[in-house]
Amino acid sequence: MDGKQYDLEDRLVEFAANTIRMSRKFPSDFTGNHLGGQIIRSSSSTALNFGEAQGTSTDKDYISKAAIVLKELKETRVNLKILSKLEYGDKDLREQLLDEAEQLIKIIATIIKNKKSKPY
Repeated sequence: MDGKQYDLEDRLVEFAANTIRMSRKFPSDFTGNHLGGQIIRSSSSTALNFGEAQGTSTDKDYISKAAIVLKELKETRVNLKILSKLEYGDKDLREQLLDEAEQLIKIIATIIKNKKSKPY
């Protein structure tokens, strides 16, 4: 990854920022305002809840917060699919964000699975 150290928090922050940048260009109609607001909330929630997960003191709490991150990523993915159908936002950026959402879902799901299988 460009010689940089892999940092999941930074990746989630970048995902949220890029999603917000895309939503700024939506039409100012009911659909654009509604879906734009929704995707801003769900995508930013991924980074914010991951930050909370990093501050947990037990694996159970971590899994709970990570599960919220996973849920919000899946919600953002569906929103991106709807936006694609409506042709809202830049097509290339939407496709990049959809790909990134898929990758992040796989990463978070694997983290949760590994934490759950960890012997106590």
